[in-house]
Amino acid sequence: MRTKSLKKNRINVVTLGCSKNVYDSEVLMGQLKASGKDVVHEEEGNIVVINTCGFINNAKEESINTILEFMQKKEDGEVDKVFVTGCLSERYKTDLQKEIPNVDEYFGTTELPGLLKALGADYKHELIGERLTTTPKNYAYLKIAEGCDRPCSFCAIPLMRGKHKSTPIEEVVIEAEKLAAKGVKELILIAQDLTYYGLDLYKKRNLAELLEALVKVEGIEWIRLHYAFPTGFPMDVLEVMNREPKICNYLDIPLQHISDSILKSMRRGTNKEKTTQLLKDFRAAVPNMTIRTTLIVGYPGETEEDYQTLKQWVKDMRFERLGCFTYSHEENTHAYNLEDDVPEEVKQERANEIMEIQSQISWEMNQAKIGQTFRVVIDRKEGNYFVGRTEFDSPDVDNEVLIDASKTYMKTGEFATVKITEAADFDLYAEVVVSP
Repeated sequence: MRTKSLKKNRINVVTLGCSKNVYDSEVLMGQLKASGKDVVHEEEGNIVVINTCGFINNAKEESINTILEFMQKKEDGEVDKVFVTGCLSERYKTDLQKEIPNVDEYFGTTELPGLLKALGADYKHELIGERLTTTPKNYAYLKIAEGCDRPCSFCAIPLMRGKHKSTPIEEVVIEAEKLAAKGVKELILIAQDLTYYGLDLYKKRNLAELLEALVKVEGIEWIRLHYAFPTGFPMDVLEVMNREPKICNYLDIPLQHISDSILKSMRRGTNKEKTTQLLKDFRAAVPNMTIRTTLIVGYPGETEEDYQTLKQWVKDMRFERLGCFTYSHEENTHAYNLEDDVPEEVKQERANEIMEIQSQISWEMNQAKIGQTFRVVIDRKEGNYFVGRTEFDSPDVDNEVLIDASKTYMKTGEFATVKITEAADFDLYAEVVVSP
């Protein structure tokens, strides 16, 4: 027997995967709202849009499980329609249509107008920067380019997102101004590759010029850089970072590995010597910079010697922030032609060992912060604490600063100067010294 939907013609957008997907969902929701649609994010609704991730095996499994979960709800009469979009749908649409045919329709990453039409909405070209943000009100992701031209052997992103396409500076600034008008104080710049920004439009790497324009936006206090590629990094960005207080002394630059043979096979266009020198140049240019990186272990052909080289390098470089992933063998990538010869348990052991090393490094660095003062922004209240971040920390992936809520009242989005009183591996405890 069919149950009656509580929320008739309410569209529930479900987001999986990375910050780029969060941004895409927010744009979709902004378009739907502009067409007068009732739209929510991960709440109840009788029409469901699942924005999927297709990057690595775990992400693909989560996306498929989420689709199957909502197909069961459709069968049970709890939802009326289910649409699937995003990277998994772009990459495997034909397979998905065969395996899960009950989905009302599948859309790829570039088919927003078609998805909107299926939802009874019109695509409005004039809505530059109009979106419904789903992050806490004080920060928002700002996508400055789509796609990637890099030839990395292990990565399927170009298959799902296409060639690199920069957003013009003036459009990025308009979007930043609209976010600032809504109370956003921190912009997190995202792209598949920030390093490449501007080459297609301006015939030069133009990230520094974009930053110069964004620092002029009133109301924005922090600008953070995510996902830069090491090869060809525009060093003039560091000069702007040093000079402009709004630009966080923070850079997310995925380096993936350090063994020369693995970097060559990965087609990264660099080697250990160049990468190590680049990091030294970063630290010389911006002495108090926090560098976040990500690494891959278990890539095809990774020997024990390759791994030991990587492990020693992590110890030597003492990254402030680091994540480690196991290699995922992705079809239609260059590395798929190689034998996935590192056993899964070895991949996991290596990843765990790298993260244990990083945990110790992080603990030591955090201990050194006890007694120091930092400016923090408050993201939320959780239990007995207000949870904030310094300029050296990104949401969800980095350290958090915990402030006893029984001693001090704080508001989300508020900045305060705090003194660190205790420190753990990835958490700092603090008391407020000066609040606004």
